[in-house]
Amino acid sequence: MADKEAKWSQNEAGKYYVDDQCIACDACCVEAPGFFEMNDDDGHAYVAKQPTNESETEDCENALACCPVGAIGDDGE
Repeated sequence: MADKEAKWSQNEAGKYYVDDQCIACDACCVEAPGFFEMNDDDGHAYVAKQPTNESETEDCENALACCPVGAIGDDGE
């Protein structure tokens, strides 16, 4: 489970975030393009945009579910 105390500073403020356990597998970027982006310089994903409707939230939930290391959280502020 992701830890909001260890989330990357690049995350857009809101419910979803990526923490420092990310292994840069790119699965979240494939599942929810536009919401998750890769920081290639530092080797991790981050939330670039928070969802604003049910369909977008479903995409972000799919990304959370496919994360192999549990680095995506949905309990942010």
